[in-house]
Amino acid sequence: MAKKEVVPTTKSAIMAALAEAGGITKKQAVAVYEKVVDIAIKGAKQEKKGITLPGIGKVKLNKRPAHMGRNPATGEPIKIKAKTVVKITPCKALKDAIIG
Repeated sequence: MAKKEVVPTTKSAIMAALAEAGGITKKQAVAVYEKVVDIAIKGAKQEKKGITLPGIGKVKLNKRPAHMGRNPATGEPIKIKAKTVVKITPCKALKDAIIG
């Protein structure tokens, strides 16, 4: 029986895995990771463009218009305000790797 690979799920475990894979210190791994996150945030703020993170997907802002909704507890109609949300669309390679 094959041994199951342990996947890091905490920030410190992810940083340790990055450091080991890249042959760098954990401090350097944190700096690289934070820079990637910073680039993703700045890229996502670009109007109508967003940013594509290779192997992950596209991150962009999506404007949702105001619309009518319904209170699930009482059934009363309520007005939902317009808002801007972050939308992440996974790339085909990521979907294929996860779903199969």
